[in-house]
Amino acid sequence: MDVRGAWEVYKEMVLLYLEEGRRQVNSRCVDMEPWQIIGATVITTLGAVWIKGFVFQQESLPSRIKKLCFRLIRKIPFVGANIQSQLNKALDDMSSSLCTLKEGMSYTKQLPSKGLSQSQVLDKIQEYETLNEVQWEKGCVSGAVYWGDESLTNLLVKVYGDFAWSNPLHPDIFPGVRKMEAEVVRMACTLFHGGPNSCGTVTSGGTESILMACKAYRDMAYERGVKYPEILAPVSVHAAFDKAAHYFGMKLVHVALDKNTMQVDVKAMKRAINKNTAMLVCSTPQFPHGIMDPVEEVAKLAVRYNIPMHVDACLGGFLIVFMAKAGYPLSPFDFRVKGVTSISADTHKYGYAPKGSSVILYSDTKYRHYQYFVAPDWQGGIYASPSVAGSRPGGIIAACWATMMHMGEDGYVNATKKIISTARKIQKEVNQIKGVFVFGKPEVSVVAVGSNDFDIFRLSNALTTKGWNLNTLQFPSSIHICCTVLHTQSGVADRFIRDVKEQVAIIMKNPQEKTTGMGAIYGMAQSIPDRSMVTEISRGFLDCLYSTEVAKANTNHMNGDGKAH
Repeated sequence: MDVRGAWEVYKEMVLLYLEEGRRQVNSRCVDMEPWQIIGATVITTLGAVWIKGFVFQQESLPSRIKKLCFRLIRKIPFVGANIQSQLNKALDDMSSSLCTLKEGMSYTKQLPSKGLSQSQVLDKIQEYETLNEVQWEKGCVSGAVYWGDESLTNLLVKVYGDFAWSNPLHPDIFPGVRKMEAEVVRMACTLFHGGPNSCGTVTSGGTESILMACKAYRDMAYERGVKYPEILAPVSVHAAFDKAAHYFGMKLVHVALDKNTMQVDVKAMKRAINKNTAMLVCSTPQFPHGIMDPVEEVAKLAVRYNIPMHVDACLGGFLIVFMAKAGYPLSPFDFRVKGVTSISADTHKYGYAPKGSSVILYSDTKYRHYQYFVAPDWQGGIYASPSVAGSRPGGIIAACWATMMHMGEDGYVNATKKIISTARKIQKEVNQIKGVFVFGKPEVSVVAVGSNDFDIFRLSNALTTKGWNLNTLQFPSSIHICCTVLHTQSGVADRFIRDVKEQVAIIMKNPQEKTTGMGAIYGMAQSIPDRSMVTEISRGFLDCLYSTEVAKANTNHMNGDGKAH
């Protein structure tokens, strides 16, 4: 039998089944009136639409059912009251830690009836500075302040003062700031090996740089008909991608890490790609463990499936571009890699510019166009802005430009050499301490420490008592130190290594001892199945930041000193 004959046989079978189906439907509807048939059709159609809308949402069905169950549990009188009591206690403890003033201090809640003189204002500033207790200048803080050099600070203060009133929203009035911003972007593009069509903008920080890339790729996805754009990123990716998904109506799909290397699992990322994927993401390095994701491998997926790829270098961008010249070569991670379409890098971290500056870079101007916002029909005139903000501080852009020009390539290479050598020294020494281990093989400035023998948050508590202020991490429990120029000061790294050795030795004498203080709070937070409770506490923390009520000092704050965290 030829193909045509076989097709005719199958066609006849399908027609027979259709005829039998028609007969069955008609026989069941023979006693029904027309209005009943129409009503049943409408109800069935509406029900199908509702079920589709209920099942297929941005948030998965299991996640929504889980949240509903926790909400119902909290409505049970005794359970709900007990949970709320514990939440209130945690918030009170937090408030007493964050909002306690020194004796005799109070909050200003209204404008002075008569303006203060400049000397009076400066006296007030001195009073506020006395609240600082953490001595970051001595290199005891992880990250946060990346240099703080006095001579550089003096230069930045002078430059900012000269451009304090400038605003790049008005390039005709402030052409110097426009020129400086363009030059900051071009210098950054050059550092990341961008071609002649590479471009970008200056933003207020890493979060805005990431938001802008996500916004651009979301709009590109919309243009090609994607209704529910997805961000495909490692689980270790910065929380700014969660924020971007929340703000822009996207879905963040987290991809698991390789448990040994702590790099993103490329095979898992390939499996997660679908018709809704708007962008792929890698971190260089990622914040929690300081690991460089395999950019070249993920970029091959981006090219194969024709998907934009973003490299988040916000943390270490201005280290990794100088590491080869500092004697620490890395695998390609920038625009040299085919498939990389955008890069975010913070000038206010290892670029040593003042806080409030970052860059988002694109391999081609066509991507940047999707970042822009234009309102062509506004009564106030045609409104166009390159990023989230309208008005922007020209003084910050000028200070960023001044920093880059003052540092020069030689300054950045020398600083990079000192930081990387310090981080690798800490990594090597800590890895040799019995009872703890370093996650993966960090290549840049972050060293993350965990333990299979005891709760690592006990070590965090112990190091806090020794004056260290480290980052506590979760899933899995760990702590990390982010090395800066301040940690390269004489004796700082040696003191850190010595303190870790001493405290681990003490802990290992009784490794099963219960964790107390802030360490216990962090451990509890990641074990709570109802994540809405963690969100509630976090919102309370943010509320505390804006409180102008004098809290009563609590010397026994959660069995530890919360301020150091």
